[in-house]
Amino acid sequence: MSIEALIGKFQEASEHPHRLLTSYKEQGKKVIGVLPYYAPEELVYAAGMIPMTIWGSNKKTISLAKEYCATFYCTIAQLALEMLLDGTLDQLDGIITPTICDTLRPMSQNFRVAMSEKLPCIFLAHPQYRRPAFGLQFTMDQYNHIKKELEKISGAPITDEAIREAIKVFNRSRAARREFSKLAGQHPEAISAVARSAVFRSSWFMVKDEHTKLLEELNEELKKLPASDWKGAKIVTSGIICDNPKLLQIFDDNKIAIVADDVAQESRMTRVDAAETGDPMMALAQQFADQDYEVLLYDEHSEQNRRGEYVASLVKDNGGQGLVLFMQQFCDPEEMEYPYLKKALDAANIPHIKLGVDQQMRDFGQASTAIQAFADVL
Repeated sequence: MSIEALIGKFQEASEHPHRLLTSYKEQGKKVIGVLPYYAPEELVYAAGMIPMTIWGSNKKTISLAKEYCATFYCTIAQLALEMLLDGTLDQLDGIITPTICDTLRPMSQNFRVAMSEKLPCIFLAHPQYRRPAFGLQFTMDQYNHIKKELEKISGAPITDEAIREAIKVFNRSRAARREFSKLAGQHPEAISAVARSAVFRSSWFMVKDEHTKLLEELNEELKKLPASDWKGAKIVTSGIICDNPKLLQIFDDNKIAIVADDVAQESRMTRVDAAETGDPMMALAQQFADQDYEVLLYDEHSEQNRRGEYVASLVKDNGGQGLVLFMQQFCDPEEMEYPYLKKALDAANIPHIKLGVDQQMRDFGQASTAIQAFADVL
């Protein structure tokens, strides 16, 4: 299959996840919605069900959700609730609600109240002290709770062997996405910013096996291409999410290639694999404990500005000329981190711009002007 045809399949899944959901249900499969992020989707897969991560929506307006939450909550959480309330996600068989930030923590209870008569809501609390033995035990206890709730929905026990097999499937998916990120950065003439986003975004909606198979095929096609002679700018992106095609099209229109990213919805979630042998629940808990350089997770070495230095190194190591920070509106962790991130970027002589984004953006004039001006100075 050609690169264009493969990209078309990823874009279809990225733009129309509801079609996938309907298809899965018509096949008699059960589907679990997963709020962002760091949820053990492997357990859903091991239960014979399909995890679909809910990252809000670029196409909806907030109406019904206003009855449940403050207007200063980030639009990812508000629009997730909106889709649950307006019937968009009625075909789900349950949802997992992590509490990884100060917005998702109270929102998890709003989900539970709003959906109490519609579908099961499985609560997930992550420990901030995740690396010590007590932190690992806490994570395992939480994951075992999720396992029991998923067994109620699926109607069958989840075996250790099924979890190990799921871990292998997800590790393979992460490996394929890591390789794609590298290859896409090497071939911006073939993978636009819009296409790159679609590949990552579709991974949250498609069955992992199918997505990985297509992505490995795409990776092989990219390897066949001759060395790129890219004349435009090269940048790295950072943030929670930047999946709006209209916003990303501005990069393509200005010949700006995304050579790597520190985006939660994209590469940040592919950094750490889980062990494929031993106790699978401990493997999943250890995988979460090993997550690092994450704005939403406690860093016991925070005085060293490790995350800022990591992001700066990411730009340098991938040949980036600058960084674009997509700062989610009303995201306190990102706003509080920015001075430290800016300090590390300035120390490394890396130019950057900060773009405030949310999923209710309809006018991209200001963003276009900022991106064009940034391209001129790179």
